[in-house]
Amino acid sequence: MASNRGKRYDGNAKLNYKRVFGVLIALILIIIVIVSFVKLFKHDKKDNIEDIQKRYFSAYENGKWGIIDQTGNIVISTSYDEMLVVPNTKKDIFIYAYDIDETTETYKTKAINAKKESLFLDYDKVEAIENYDVKQNFWYEDVLRVQKEGKYGLINLDGQQLTNCEYDSINSLKTVEGNFIVTKDGKCGICNNKGQVIINPEYKEIKLLKDGYKNQYIVIDENNNWGLVDIAGASIIETKYKEIKYIDSSELFAVYDDSWKILNTGTKEITLDMGDKNVKTVKGDNVIVNSNSKYGIMTLTGDQKVDYLYDDLEYAFSIYYIAKKGNNYGIINVNGEEILPFEYLSMYYINEGAVLVADKSQTETAIFDSNLTQKLLGVVSEINIEKGYIKIYTENEYKYYNFKFVEKNVSELLTENTLFLSKKDDKYGYVNKQGDIVIDYIYDDGTEQNTYGFAAVKQNGLWGSIDKIGKIILEPSVNLDSSIYTYFIGAWHLSDDGLYYIK
Repeated sequence: MASNRGKRYDGNAKLNYKRVFGVLIALILIIIVIVSFVKLFKHDKKDNIEDIQKRYFSAYENGKWGIIDQTGNIVISTSYDEMLVVPNTKKDIFIYAYDIDETTETYKTKAINAKKESLFLDYDKVEAIENYDVKQNFWYEDVLRVQKEGKYGLINLDGQQLTNCEYDSINSLKTVEGNFIVTKDGKCGICNNKGQVIINPEYKEIKLLKDGYKNQYIVIDENNNWGLVDIAGASIIETKYKEIKYIDSSELFAVYDDSWKILNTGTKEITLDMGDKNVKTVKGDNVIVNSNSKYGIMTLTGDQKVDYLYDDLEYAFSIYYIAKKGNNYGIINVNGEEILPFEYLSMYYINEGAVLVADKSQTETAIFDSNLTQKLLGVVSEINIEKGYIKIYTENEYKYYNFKFVEKNVSELLTENTLFLSKKDDKYGYVNKQGDIVIDYIYDDGTEQNTYGFAAVKQNGLWGSIDKIGKIILEPSVNLDSSIYTYFIGAWHLSDDGLYYIK
């Protein structure tokens, strides 16, 4: 119901709150880019600051592009007019466009390695395939799209051919990793990142059943009839409906012909005819229903449980639903009783942690446990599902809690780090795992170490960086007031457009 916004995410960069609150809406696109690049910083669980495999990143300086590694060292000097795309941060492969003609929308591409040697010369064009999920986390697929004699195919990052160059186009299925829409002779099909054809190119259009889900697909024939097929191409719902919708069930689907109906694919029978109403989701025997732009709850047998009073309604957990009235959110139970008042700007439930997150204002977030008891209140800067903690700015300092709301020392959670941010007398410094002071309390602000061992420090309004042992890499000299995130690799800092700049 409420999407993740610019002031929280699960990366390592630090949010510039003054900047975020001032431009939250205007810079949604920029936030998307930043979060996208931050996702690329994540490393395998086996990696740590002491032993990180070589990584590569695009860098930008004085109007030119280049490549840096995870230590901030220059791999390819910033001398290229167009961006050097890094399809996989662990791979020594970089792709750039040249001879760009915007009037004809034509261009050429070249793939090179760190030695500037040309790669994949058997093809006329080589391109990375971009994708992103519902939270706008961006990535490149682990295969490359290649063109030869006007037709497209796929190769892996080692140059091995996965498909012949026989398709009119190959594009990612947005939010789904490893599967691609291919077109041939005007018809759509799907192949995977092994080059295997999953659905033959014989449909007018193919749609995702739901974001991120690749086991079943909506197919549309030349008469605009909708059906549902599985990953093997077998028919699950006959191609005869005007629309099909996923309703959070493995057997129940909403189908539309002259009205919305709930179809049971196990029995092939209609379970419920909705008439002029529209079904949103099913949970157990309860159906969230939209009627005249208002939401309520009815059962699969057609009994009304909650009247159509809400501007939106979403299942949270147990017997509870997140409901919206006007611009505010609250919690009701399955009987329509108000459990949490309608006084929150947004609200969502994190199933992995069994916590409910509710924004009271742009600068204050409440977090509830599964009993809907408020446990935390402050500025939430990170909810890390993988490591199972919440980082929140409250009582004038950052605190860490696990999902049982037990306060934890940061060293218990960030076990790979060598230094930890510490505050004393409104100044920041760094201590080691034993609590010994490594950097005195001289800074106005700072960040925890990121994946590559660098931390950002602020002094007199300017930011710089230190390394994993506390050595100053860049004296505080960069004004990041206009940036959403504060993140350094060596002396290079992340900018709002997702690129690394030096000073």
